[in-house]
Amino acid sequence: MQVVKNYLYNAFYQVFILLVPLITTPYLSRVLGPTGVGINAYTNSVIQYFILFGSIGVGLYGNRQVAYVRRNRQELTKTFYEIFFMRLLTISLAMLAFFVFLSLTNHYQTYYLAQSVSLIAVIFDISWFFMGVENFAVTVLKNLVVKIATLISIFAFVKNESDLGLYILILSLSLLLGNLTLFPSLKKYIGRPVLHQLNLSRHLLPSLKLFVPQIATQVYLVVNKTMLGSMTSVQAAGYFDQSDKIIKVVLAVVTATGTVMLPHVASAFARGEHERTREYLYESFSFVSAIAFPMFFGIMAVAPKFVPLFFTGRFRAVIPLMTIEAIVILLIAWSNAIGTQYLLPTNQTKSYTESVFLGAIVNIAINIPLITVWGATGAAVATVLSETTVTAYQLWVVRKQVSISKLLVDTSKYFPAGLIMFAIVNLLDRKLSASWGALALEVITGAFIYALMLIVLRANIVKKAIRLVRH
Repeated sequence: MQVVKNYLYNAFYQVFILLVPLITTPYLSRVLGPTGVGINAYTNSVIQYFILFGSIGVGLYGNRQVAYVRRNRQELTKTFYEIFFMRLLTISLAMLAFFVFLSLTNHYQTYYLAQSVSLIAVIFDISWFFMGVENFAVTVLKNLVVKIATLISIFAFVKNESDLGLYILILSLSLLLGNLTLFPSLKKYIGRPVLHQLNLSRHLLPSLKLFVPQIATQVYLVVNKTMLGSMTSVQAAGYFDQSDKIIKVVLAVVTATGTVMLPHVASAFARGEHERTREYLYESFSFVSAIAFPMFFGIMAVAPKFVPLFFTGRFRAVIPLMTIEAIVILLIAWSNAIGTQYLLPTNQTKSYTESVFLGAIVNIAINIPLITVWGATGAAVATVLSETTVTAYQLWVVRKQVSISKLLVDTSKYFPAGLIMFAIVNLLDRKLSASWGALALEVITGAFIYALMLIVLRANIVKKAIRLVRH
């Protein structure tokens, strides 16, 4: 029950941190237009590289290491401060590199400076610690007030295209303030550091091992926007970014199990309970599949009505992008279950790294020709092919460790249920007029049909849900 509770907290947290840009997107699409949205997407994609190199894999590594030692307060204290101070140093180096970059560029300098506050905010991001000790509530509750204040600030101060820099600064400051609010909760878990006993270097190499796959992952998460902004236009980057925002919100719900299960599986693996780690994978894979199928089919069905309602008619170019990119919801759900929830906590970092590097190579190899020919649509296709590569390789890696047929046992029920839901919702989408009421009806109808089909097909997850409710 604790895992379910943590999943709900983490799913809410992951959606919540994306909620401010999502809630404000319809307003900002109208106020800033495609150019303003595109400049934000492009400059943010660039600052993400500095954040990535400054973070050196601490998010995943810190989560796992804290999970290993969370029962020993003295060791937990030592581990936290070593990882925190190590990242303080690496972020400082990233800041120096950023200012060198800023001195060499002549475009968007004001916007880059506003984005750089996000880099400072990373120093104080200790959410990895609370995820490692499986306290997901604190990260949600502490950020709630900050995010509400952010929403109010955006609607109060961002009024036209000239306020783009202010909008970026508001978002960056919200990250910084949100991270700072987590520190008072630390005293429950750790004591004062004994500085002469700290050994920062012992974490550097293992953190870098997790950092390497994150570099590759970042290639097909961020480089698409950077390349679009450089090769075509910032407007194209803006269209792709709008599609990406919606997909990421949905993915936050699907992949929330990864952050929850990583410390859980790592703890079981550390105790030598290898069979249990495999059972965790089977259950988690089935769960993410059950929610990923209706989500990606649902987005494909409602995109033609959702995009002009949500982003305005000026963003109709987002419709095909969202339809194509929706496929990665299922692919990332599967790779998250295998990679983050099995390979990483069982110390198979090498295989995880190889999978994401293959995805990055595929992305780099096909991005340039596809973007050249199809623009933003090409970037969406490249993203799908990259994620397909990652997922396929990870399935191949674990084929002798787990039963693939057991992993995919309920897919034969989720897929037809999702497909039938898609057909009916897509028909409704074509017949009903463009309104929020019609869209809500489509979503409710889709959820009802999918749930009904799972019951009819006797999917195992329905039986487990009934048992969970009864207990």
